[in-house]
Amino acid sequence: MLPLSRGITALNRGLFAAAKWLVYAIVLLMLWEVLSRYLLAAPTSWAPELATLVFGPFFLLGGPYLLHLGGHVAVDIVSARAAGRLATALTLVGLFLAAAFGLILLWFAAPLVWQSYSYGETSYSAWNPPIWPARLFLPLAALLLTLQALADAVAVLHGSHPGLGGGPDTGPETSMKAQ
Repeated sequence: MLPLSRGITALNRGLFAAAKWLVYAIVLLMLWEVLSRYLLAAPTSWAPELATLVFGPFFLLGGPYLLHLGGHVAVDIVSARAAGRLATALTLVGLFLAAAFGLILLWFAAPLVWQSYSYGETSYSAWNPPIWPARLFLPLAALLLTLQALADAVAVLHGSHPGLGGGPDTGPETSMKAQ
C-alpha cells in the first residue's frame, strides 16, 4: 500500500508542478487583451474568457498536493497541542473528512460534466466555447483529492507521513509548508 500511496503523491506533485505554470498563460492572455484593447483598439472576445477557463484547472490541480503539504487553511487549536496517538487520530479524522468531501464532490460534479458534454453546452458569450473541458477538471480534482487523502492516511498509519515527523517529502514544493 505504501508504494501506491507514494505513487499517488508523486502524481499529484507532478500535476501541481505542471499546473503552476498555467498562471503564466493567464498573465499572457490578459496582457494580450490589454495590449489589443488599448494599443490596437481591437479588444478580443476570447482572451478574458479563456483566462477564466484556464484559471479553473490552475486552481483545482493544486489542491490535492496542497492537502499533502498541509497548505490548506486549518483551525488547529486542538491538534497543535496534541501529541502521539491523539495527533495521529486527529490527522486521520481530518484526512477521512477530506476524502469524504472529495467523494461527495465527485458524486455531484461528474454528472454535471457529462450533462454539459452531452448537451453541447457553451458559455453563451460572443466567443461561445464549449465548457465541458473546463468543467472536467472539477471531478478530476475531486478524485485526486480523495486519492491523496487516502494515500496520506496510509502514510500516517505506516508512520511515514512528513506532517507527523515521518519520512521526508522529496518534492521541491516541501519548502512551501515552512512559509
